[in-house]
Amino acid sequence: MKYGYKKQYGAFIIQSTTAAHVKFAAAIAALLAESARARGTGIAKRSPEYIARKIQSGKAIIALHRDGRLAGFTYIETWGHGRYVANSGLIVVPEFRGCKLGKQLKRASFTLSRKNFPDAKIFSITTSPAVMKMNTELGFRPVPLYELTRDQAFWEGCRSCPNFDILQRNQYRMCLCTGLLFDPQEAERRSPLRRWLARLHPEKWMEQLQSLFQQGIQLFLNRQSFDKGVEG
Repeated sequence: MKYGYKKQYGAFIIQSTTAAHVKFAAAIAALLAESARARGTGIAKRSPEYIARKIQSGKAIIALHRDGRLAGFTYIETWGHGRYVANSGLIVVPEFRGCKLGKQLKRASFTLSRKNFPDAKIFSITTSPAVMKMNTELGFRPVPLYELTRDQAFWEGCRSCPNFDILQRNQYRMCLCTGLLFDPQEAERRSPLRRWLARLHPEKWMEQLQSLFQQGIQLFLNRQSFDKGVEG
């Protein structure tokens, strides 16, 4: 991956994965399996070996507590020769739920996807209302499954889901999951103000304003020093 990600969020470090995180693969796979059992729907199982490959490739985001414990995880996959990117496998360790860590992981995986695959359509499928809300806040829109990648390998990944037979019967066009899609071209068309602001390069203006502010402070301090010298 060309671009990585790292951010501190409270007691957690959220970052793109490296080979050093492979040791968490088995625990992550177990978390996904347990969540699938608890919900009974909507989560495809992933083996520790599969998770380890995602971690080693850097196509994943991990959250660690400051004491080194695993707190959460999610990964991305590319399909259709890079035309689609799936954000998948979002999971938070039970003891760390309720502190909006899932939302931070979702934003991190979205940012990682946008930076490395800026022209790709990003999607996820879920039965979770919370995940649907997170996606909607990022600009995703609900779509029928047939608007997502037609890459058969992606849909085969759903085979471990208890509802896979429903997906098959509907020729991979409908299931209990909701498809959520972010189309960068559509987002660009919807946001002319964002395009205008980007052309202004706000980061450069902020640097200049900060420099002018610092110069003003220095002039003020110099003037104070001069006035005291005159009074003396």
